Amino acid sequence: MRPEVQTFVTDGPLPDRDASEDELDRRVAQLEAISKPVTGEEARALVSCFGPDDCYGVAWTLLHLIETGPNPVLATDSGPDANEWHQRLYLRAVNGGLVP
Repeated sequence: MRPEVQTFVTDGPLPDRDASEDELDRRVAQLEAISKPVTGEEARALVSCFGPDDCYGVAWTLLHLIETGPNPVLATDSGPDANEWHQRLYLRAVNGGLVP
């Protein structure tokens, strides 16, 4: 796994809307440092980085980055209690014909 991906993953899930501007800027900079495409291993690790909300749109950037890797990252439905971003990744794979 590339160091920039490891750094992002090590810092954990994206913060929620109550995070400071500095924290948001730091996480965005980390995310932007990751070049595309990501590997399958990196994509699977990045899936753990979704937070409780869209983090002012940063979660969409993360989702699109994950989708640059080998798809599908999530090949099974995580269920109704799963993180909304996990559900979204799975449904996008289904709608794209990547998962039966």
